[in-house]
Amino acid sequence: MTTFTTAAASAAELVRVPDEVRMPAHRRPGHTIVALTGTLDGAAAPALREHLIAVLRHSGRLLIFDLREVASADAAGLAVLIGIQRRAAGLGIILRVAAPCPQVATLLRVTGLDRALIVHPTADVHAEIAA
Repeated sequence: MTTFTTAAASAAELVRVPDEVRMPAHRRPGHTIVALTGTLDGAAAPALREHLIAVLRHSGRLLIFDLREVASADAAGLAVLIGIQRRAAGLGIILRVAAPCPQVATLLRVTGLDRALIVHPTADVHAEIAA
């Protein structure tokens, strides 16, 4: 396991992230892209939640979750995404999900979460939003 600290965590508060999960945030003018990698499951959910809450504090008006490198997700991983979407809405931040793999796209559709989250089938969210 890799030790990962969020911007919100103090030096004493360490969050454990499974080795196969990565979640770098790239801040750009007016928006933030979080490129998630690995498996969004129960093991990754606590660290994912803490990291994404910290990202919200420094996000622009648009937050994009790039899921093209996410291999799979389960209910716990999706619950984190929905929880962050609700927090973002409360802060006036628009959240978009981009390029989910077929397994994640199917899970979003089967659970009905594709209606709660705005999902873009490709990673080029900017072109789709502008259209």
